[in-house]
Amino acid sequence: MNVPRSLITVDEARRMILDNSSLLPSLLLSLEQAAGLVLAEDVHAPVSVPAFHQSGMDGYALRSASLGAPIPIQGEQAAGASDRPVLRQGTAMRIFTGAPVPEGADMVVMQEKTRVENGDLIITDPSLKAGDNIRLRGSEIGEGDLSLAKGALLHAGAIGFLAGTGVAMVKAFPKPRVSIIVTGNELQEPGLKLSHGQVYEANSYALRAALKQAGINDAAVHYSPDDPETLTAVLKVALEQSDIVLMTGGVSVGDHDHTRRSAESCGVEIIFHKVKQRPGKPILFGKGNGKLLFGLPGNPASVLTCFYEYVCVALEACTGRKVQPRVVHVPIATDFKKAAGLTHFLKGYYDGVKVNALHAQESYRLSSFAMANCLIRVDESVTELRSGEEVEIHLI
Repeated sequence: MNVPRSLITVDEARRMILDNSSLLPSLLLSLEQAAGLVLAEDVHAPVSVPAFHQSGMDGYALRSASLGAPIPIQGEQAAGASDRPVLRQGTAMRIFTGAPVPEGADMVVMQEKTRVENGDLIITDPSLKAGDNIRLRGSEIGEGDLSLAKGALLHAGAIGFLAGTGVAMVKAFPKPRVSIIVTGNELQEPGLKLSHGQVYEANSYALRAALKQAGINDAAVHYSPDDPETLTAVLKVALEQSDIVLMTGGVSVGDHDHTRRSAESCGVEIIFHKVKQRPGKPILFGKGNGKLLFGLPGNPASVLTCFYEYVCVALEACTGRKVQPRVVHVPIATDFKKAAGLTHFLKGYYDGVKVNALHAQESYRLSSFAMANCLIRVDESVTELRSGEEVEIHLI
């Protein structure tokens, strides 16, 4: 692929990421392992649920023909009972929630609407009718019926439903293995003392938190100085170990910006480099041996903006799970002006009615991101927004 020589638009960049991303090969996993993943094939119920006519409550099983007179009590049926009793004509059987309904019974009366006198059951429910309080065999799902379709998210309810039908293993699309490479000679670990010229490293912390928000909890973090040979060696290892690599810093055109050269040295084909946006204009995207590489800017606000706007596109394409920020259109609370030519992503706060563009929009500042719950997209052709005008926001 020929890398575009001029800056591309935001939408072109997103389309190129989609065109070069695909679902990861599915894996056969236990339900516990598959929780939070997306189903890779249809699942059908191996048994009917319930597998037998089941009592819906504690009470008494009886025949509707027996209503209207004191009824002798035959015995009892507990949940989990394996015997198959037959209810004699004109009798009732004590029964508990979840227990198999005895053969011949066609209703269950709840115990609160009965009393027992001299060993006989007296029913005080005038509305009781045949079929009441019985969960019919297969009323949840029938044997062989479709339980969940391919593409379903295996959240808690889905996992519980499949377990309740006897399913133990499913095919699902796994989470990608993600590595983060942080570059820069000036970086210091939070908690340690800064020397003159150093700054605290925040990008790996922000990216790991954002990845957890997208369901990926175990991203590996690598560090490299601004040295091309070291960076190339670190990137080679990360590409071998990962499906997606996120590099931060060194993606511009300065003398110490080595990301692109290192990527090409590792066999990565550069799909695009630089997008018509602010912040995050220098972003790079490439692909090599089926692995995806994002070269993110070093400024922390740019890193998070590019993660939500681009990395999430790839994560969703690889897993089938919806992780991209939800898009809504709402009125903006204040006026805003900018020059034409670049799409702006403003850190904003949406209060459920309108959105406010926050202070500190510069790419090096995270204080506004700490309060933001959305990004406001202002397209490249737009130069002015008036208070009350509808804008597109991406909820993060």
